[in-house]
Parts: sequence; structure tokens; C-alpha cells
Amino acid sequence: MKRLVMITGIIFILIIAGIITINIKEADTDITKQQTKVGFILNGTIDDASWGQSHYEAMEISKQELNLQIEYRQNVPMDEGCISVMEALIEEGCEIIICNSFEYGTYALQLAEEHPDIYFFHATGIEEAENLSTYFGRMYQIRYLCGMVAGLQTKTNEIGYVAAYDISEVNRGINAFTLGVRKVNPDAKVYVRFCNSWLDDELTRKAATTLFENHAIDVMSVHSDSLTAYEEADKRGIWIIGYNVDNSERYPAHFLTAGVWRWEKFYTQRIREVLQDKFVSRHYWEGIESGMIALSPFTEHVEQGIAARVEAEQMRLEKGVFDVFYGPIYDNEGNLRVGDGESLTDESMLNHFDWYVEGVIIDEE
Repeated sequence: MKRLVMITGIIFILIIAGIITINIKEADTDITKQQTKVGFILNGTIDDASWGQSHYEAMEISKQELNLQIEYRQNVPMDEGCISVMEALIEEGCEIIICNSFEYGTYALQLAEEHPDIYFFHATGIEEAENLSTYFGRMYQIRYLCGMVAGLQTKTNEIGYVAAYDISEVNRGINAFTLGVRKVNPDAKVYVRFCNSWLDDELTRKAATTLFENHAIDVMSVHSDSLTAYEEADKRGIWIIGYNVDNSERYPAHFLTAGVWRWEKFYTQRIREVLQDKFVSRHYWEGIESGMIALSPFTEHVEQGIAARVEAEQMRLEKGVFDVFYGPIYDNEGNLRVGDGESLTDESMLNHFDWYVEGVIIDEE
């Protein structure tokens, strides 16, 4: 009897010890128990219905999942003036700094070197450090699908594209969009007008207005953070294919679809890795299979039959059996740029897109 009591007592002690061990282990591994402060640098605003809002909405999702306190700084200068803003956030206890525009890269890199205990993430950036990663998405894949929509929707075969700058990021999107257009409609042309600004409303409006007055455009898209090109298209009865966020409710009469960001697919995982001491410095370039980029739901204006054709091509992209810049691809001067059975390298797509595919016409004065 005594032996039974002793054995029972030992088992009870072991059970209690196990419970204590489990509780300690859970306490040690609960990375969200303590709130983490994150500083977010934006070149625009959190409610711009565009680039800035796409990041804000994503961070608000990550915030709930990871117990974050987000300090947003809006309209931050895209020059050395951003340094003092980031330094102030670090002084306030931010352990992670995120910058959402290419122009912040030099300054983020400088501060990463000066603050090795702070983690930095730089959207659209190209230079990494031990505590700084850069990231972007292969939005060209979604633009290709948007181009298919435009090519099937147009009646005039003249499609407009209002673009910010003549740089690799923007040209990659123009070319992918045009390849999508020409896949389904070889007779269509894409007229491009540069406004030379990400955010300036009047420059964007002028570019859109000039484009629409110069050509019989009935479908348009953009690579700009200003909404004024949409406004001009809406007033003129031109179909709109958007970018950054789904603006179908803002322009219900003429909106078709949009290439949109789901940044939470990136932010939640990467910030979790920081909290787990698993941060890896690298350049992330996530594709359609990651869920970070997507095509917004088609509105009722998209003509019958288009959805099925686009969905079939989207499945090919998601499975990885095809990508946009597979040859043969000719430029708009008739030169073979990508041979049959070949594809562009990531390096070429990221940093050396200084040419346009067949079907692109740059609209200049």
C-alpha cells in the first residue's frame, strides 16, 4: 500500500513538473506576448486609395496577428530629410523600420549600418545589409493578366497607359501588360505617356488628358500612385484597369479590375522571423504563387468569356509552367530580344529593362 502511495506521489510530482515546464516553454516561445514597435515610412499617405493604403491595410492585418504597435510617418521627404524621421522612430523604441519607396534606399542603408540592432525592410530596394532586406513582388505577372483583359475588352484597339517614370520597374510592367494585350489581340497597340512623378496629381492628369486626346483610347491602365488618371478616364467613359488597390467602388461605372498588393503575406512572415531571431538579409521578389500579388475581382463590366481565358493563363503562372518573358519576344523596333525557348533573367528584368516590346508606342510631344 505504501509503495502504491509512493508511486502515485511520484507520478503526481512528475505531472506537476511537466505542467510547469510546458508553461515555462510556452512563455519563452510566445513571441507576441510583448508588443513590438514598428516604424513605417511612407512617401504618401495611408488613405490615398493607392500605394500607401495598400501597405497600411496590410500592416493593420499583421499588427493584429503579431501584437505590433505601428508608428506611421506620412509624406516623408524622399531625400536626406527622411534620416531624421527614421532616427526619431528609433529613439522612440521602434525595433523595425520599414520604408515603402525606392528613394529611401540610400538613407535606410546608412542607418542600418549605424544601428545594427535595428531591422530594416525597404520596398522596391536593391541594396541589402546584414540587418536590411529589400522586397517587391512580381507584379508584372498580374499586369500581363490585366493586359489580357484590356486586349479582349477594347473595341478601338488603342489602349492607354499612364506611367510614372522610364525605369526598369515601370517598363517591366508596360511590357508585361502589352504582351498580355497582344496574346489575345495582336492588332491592338498600347500608347504610353510618362508623367515623371509617382504622386503629382496635375502631372498625372496632364499625361492622361494628353494621351486620351491624342488617341481613340477606350481602355486604360496606370503605373502611378495618383488617382487623377482614373478620374479623367471615368469622365470620358474609358474603361479603367487599376493598380495597387481595388478602386471599383470609387469608379463603379467604368472600373474593370486591378493588379493589387497583399503585403500582409510578406509582412507577417518576415516580422515573425525577426521576433524569432530568424531574420535573413536578402532580396525578396515574390510571385503570384505567394499570394502577395493578385488580380482583384472582375466587375460586371468585364465582357463575357474574358474571365475564363484569364483564369486559364493565371493557373499556368501559379503552377510555374510559364512566365511572362518567355521567348520569342521582339521589341518595338523589330529586334529579337528573347529567343524561342529562352527567358529573361531576373537581373535583366529588375535592372536592365530599357526597351519596349512590340506593340508599345511611347506618346511624346
